[in-house]
Amino acid sequence: MLFDFKPKVSAMSREEIIKQFIDEFDKSSKRKNMLIGQAYYENRNDINCREIYCYVNKQKIVDHTKVNNKLSHAFMKLLVDEKIGYLLGKSPVYTSLNDKFQKKVNEILDEDFDDILNESGIEASNKGISYLQVYIDDSEKLRFKLIPSEQVVPIWDDTDHSKLQSVIRYYYVTVYEGKNKKDVLKVEYWDDKTVMYYTDYNGRLIPDVEANETTEPLGHYLKDEDHYGWGRVPFIVVKNNNKELSDLTFVKYLIDDYDLNTSDISNNIAELQSLIYVLKNYAGQDVGEFIQDLRYYKAIKVEGDGGVESLNSNLNVDASEKHLDRLKKDIYQFGQCVNMDTDKFGANPSGVSLKFLYSGLDLKCNNFERKLRKAFKDIFWFISEYLKIKREGNFDYTKAKVNFNRNMITNETETIQDCQNSKGMVSDKTIIGHHPWVSDVTEEEQRLLDQYKNSKYNNSNYIDNIMK
Repeated sequence: MLFDFKPKVSAMSREEIIKQFIDEFDKSSKRKNMLIGQAYYENRNDINCREIYCYVNKQKIVDHTKVNNKLSHAFMKLLVDEKIGYLLGKSPVYTSLNDKFQKKVNEILDEDFDDILNESGIEASNKGISYLQVYIDDSEKLRFKLIPSEQVVPIWDDTDHSKLQSVIRYYYVTVYEGKNKKDVLKVEYWDDKTVMYYTDYNGRLIPDVEANETTEPLGHYLKDEDHYGWGRVPFIVVKNNNKELSDLTFVKYLIDDYDLNTSDISNNIAELQSLIYVLKNYAGQDVGEFIQDLRYYKAIKVEGDGGVESLNSNLNVDASEKHLDRLKKDIYQFGQCVNMDTDKFGANPSGVSLKFLYSGLDLKCNNFERKLRKAFKDIFWFISEYLKIKREGNFDYTKAKVNFNRNMITNETETIQDCQNSKGMVSDKTIIGHHPWVSDVTEEEQRLLDQYKNSKYNNSNYIDNIMK
């Protein structure tokens, strides 16, 4: 007896697989959380969608007559900006055992890259992960571009998400068909050697000849009018943490409760009347008539033993304030932010007190810094490959390092005193680098040298005296 081992269903094409990946990611909670993280950073919190309801004939409807203040607090922007400003506010320092490679690295990772790095940190904090696309521009310079995370579907080579196998990027562009405007899906599929461009046609992906000029995959970059691939997927991943979670994950419900309570308090204050009337055997038709009679006639009609009593309405301000203070404290604590409201450290806190104040932020930045260092290994690899392409040298990218300068508030008097006391124990260059008034060690050394040459105290002890 012969058995037919042929599959009953034909295998999916690459285009169908890509479309399925996009559809799954588009509906995923991961992408939804990315958009929520971005919304909270822009202070578009959930409270902005709040509606006040009432029941009419047992039907729940929106009550447009009620006060509905929507107080949205930008806690997320505070948490993220503080984190990125602390870790990346000062430009990182790039060093290498090879001076020539160090010079090339600093030329490529210029001020424009500093700005992109900051944006990448904000993106990762809001969305859990960010992506830098590597490319060579028309002037043959190596560039890095931040791609919105909600547009990227990573296909990993391992379960630890440590190496990319390929990347799908998708986005929509607005086009006109005659006088009609519509959004068209555009898709890019990147692997380690090529990129293929697609466009959506009636729910099916077809080659985008406007982008490709061909129906075949293209290389990553042009060299001598030929296409070449990097040998790696040209995307650098910056993770916010091991779980790829946004900073909002840990404080969202606290922020929502803070927004809700402050909005409710505002609504109550707006609706608060000085007196609440209690009517007994009122002879009028409705409450509206009662208010009108009281306003215009200073009198009302009652029946039998009827009458009017008034009650004062008071807000429990103390309980509300205590709850809001607790929420704010929790947001700072679990968001690992510096709580500047505290008065425990006095007007001029010591260096130890400041370190304690920054301990939560330091812990959060330590985790993020590890992910950044991993990303910089890939950045240095692409730089070394680019220099090979340009025939500007063959360098060992593993010898390059990045050092982050944390932007911490310090007690300057203590720091300067520590610098003075360290004289003779460590090098003068290290002391200068830790002085709170110095932002560029090399520039400051040159200034000291120029001052020494031009000073009337032109002797060997001059620079030593400066440090005292």
